[in-house]
Amino acid sequence: MSERKVLNKYFPPDFDPDLIPRRKQPRNSQQVVRLMAPFSMRCNTCGEYIYKGKKFNARKETVDGEDYYGIKIFRFYIKCTLCSAEITFKTDPKNTDYTAEHGASRNFEPWREEQAEEEVDRLAKLEEEENNPMKALENRTTDSKREMDILDALQDIRARNARNERLGNSADLLAKLDMEEIENEEDLERKRLEEEDEKLVREVFSKMPASSSDVSDAPLQTVTLKRKADAIEPSVHSLLSESSRSLIGLQANAIPMTAKKTKKNALGIKVVKKKT
Repeated sequence: MSERKVLNKYFPPDFDPDLIPRRKQPRNSQQVVRLMAPFSMRCNTCGEYIYKGKKFNARKETVDGEDYYGIKIFRFYIKCTLCSAEITFKTDPKNTDYTAEHGASRNFEPWREEQAEEEVDRLAKLEEEENNPMKALENRTTDSKREMDILDALQDIRARNARNERLGNSADLLAKLDMEEIENEEDLERKRLEEEDEKLVREVFSKMPASSSDVSDAPLQTVTLKRKADAIEPSVHSLLSESSRSLIGLQANAIPMTAKKTKKNALGIKVVKKKT
């Protein structure tokens, strides 16, 4: 038996999602969502109580011009279960809760109780300081000590940040100096190798015979030259000395030349004969 609720869909081989046209919707369009009442409330029109957790088909939209430190605020529209009056409430990122906006009033707001407790404590503290001067002095001393501790901690943080910044700059400077030192070492090594090559070339050319009589008797020597990659390649004759040039000329004259003579045989085929 096949599955009733199919999870896998068939996509043809030539399916291209880029060809699907995009829907044009308004900038702040409303969406239909399913939700539960986030708090217990009472309808202002008919007085019906709506308990927390009641399910509704609501409309959701983004509130324009309102946010909390970049967090978007959403508004929800529901209808009263008795009189179908419209009720709206919004998200409250500051207190991680929801606030009733229109059509209903919230039965209990926990942050209001906390604010009331803080206000009661503040009033009790002021009344106690008025009746007891020593208590007011102790409170001022405690507040001063707390402010000094906060300032000391802030100064330590600033000093640590400044030290880290100096260390960072020093590390960058040392890295830069190391790179320059490596580049200088590479330049020195390159210059040293070039000087060794030039010295080797001078030694080889200095050993070659200078007179023509010595040139004829001297054996051929193989010379390997290195050239710079960025320099213009000189001609071969400019690199050779006078003795080398005369040596090359004598060897060229010593090579015998062969003359070719063609003759036809009785069958009419040309026969090449070499004459030395």
